[in-house]
Amino acid sequence: MPYVYRNSDGRIIGLSDETPAGNGEELALSHPEVLEFLQNAKNQLSSSDSDTIRVIEDLVDVLIRKKLILLTDLPVPAQQKLSERQRMRNDLNVLDNLMVDEEDIL
Repeated sequence: MPYVYRNSDGRIIGLSDETPAGNGEELALSHPEVLEFLQNAKNQLSSSDSDTIRVIEDLVDVLIRKKLILLTDLPVPAQQKLSERQRMRNDLNVLDNLMVDEEDIL
């Protein structure tokens, strides 16, 4: 069973498999508060993954533009994934340009 760390509002802010110094509270992994904390952490990580992926794509684009690497230096599956994501972003940009907010209508 994990030990939980709580903030001043009593919400779980961390889990540990080691007894914390002072007052340690043990809760089962199946406890609703623990499950909620884990789900929130998973959602945050997933959101962070999306942001990180975009940073990596931008980094690869900069390296290619500066001719520090070639797209063909990457493994074929990576080339295909990067090319597909670039195509999808371009398609979305075209759609964004077609959309007009009501405020923009004269």
